[in-house]
Amino acid sequence: MYSKALLLVCLLALPAAAAAQPEGPAARGQALAQRNCGMCHAINRGGASPNRAAPAFRDLSNNYPVDNLAEALVEGILTGHPAMPQFRFKAGEVRDLIEYLKSVQVKRDASTYPVPVG
Repeated sequence: MYSKALLLVCLLALPAAAAAQPEGPAARGQALAQRNCGMCHAINRGGASPNRAAPAFRDLSNNYPVDNLAEALVEGILTGHPAMPQFRFKAGEVRDLIEYLKSVQVKRDASTYPVPVG
């Protein structure tokens, strides 16, 4: 009797648990960024970073290709703003976070990029 009731409760809870999980890599990446990075960085396309020393995620591609962050995210980011803790993410989390970062990049006008010397 109790096992049937418990099974029913678990089955009814499954759709709610599934609904709580963000769908798609970029949505999961956004949740990951909010949870781990949002206390310092502006993680969306607008707004200021809570920590002025932390760059806004939407501007990361102005300095380097976002895809190049994957290795650092898996191995652990050792540099960043002065108060940044070291983060180390799992491979699946890195893929999701990179997809999210790509989705929020703000493209600069090519004329504003520095001219290469040499």
